[in-house]
Amino acid sequence: MITMDNIIREGNPTLRAVAKEVTVPLADEDITLGTEMMEFLHNSQDPVKAEELGLRGGVGLAAPQLDISKRIIAVHVPSGDLENPEPTLSAVMYNPKILSHSVQDACLGEGEGCLSVDREVPGYVVRHNKITLSYVDAAGVKQKIRLKNYEAIVVQHEIDHLNGVMFYDHINAENPYALQDGVLVIE
Repeated sequence: MITMDNIIREGNPTLRAVAKEVTVPLADEDITLGTEMMEFLHNSQDPVKAEELGLRGGVGLAAPQLDISKRIIAVHVPSGDLENPEPTLSAVMYNPKILSHSVQDACLGEGEGCLSVDREVPGYVVRHNKITLSYVDAAGVKQKIRLKNYEAIVVQHEIDHLNGVMFYDHINAENPYALQDGVLVIE
């Protein structure tokens, strides 16, 4: 079971390395890792389990955050709708790749955080509002999906980890809350 003790923090060189693609068909160890990453996200979003295990809540996790330099991410975005509690996005993605993106950019009004960063970093993290991406699922089947708004931002944050990029690399150092005209702020 993955806990906060397994998550490496900023400063570890693995977080700045470009991760290697996983081979397809997927190895059993890669499938198991993906399952454990998703289990961590589920546990981190369950208030009782999170407190019991000392977990910070998360909607995404990338293998490099576990000091494993492989192109594997897990994302689990819960629904904010009580009548429809199904998550808006829940997937383990192997070798995810952004195929195209919108001209429209967006950022989260509250900024971003990261399980590998134990400090608050204020500022807007500007990303693409819509993306089309491909990935291999746990069954070894190639998938292609379109995402927008919050879900697109979460996936871009996790793919950044596969490329050695941290969220605060996107923040304008001189003026953290500066935005170009037309950037959508998602509250």
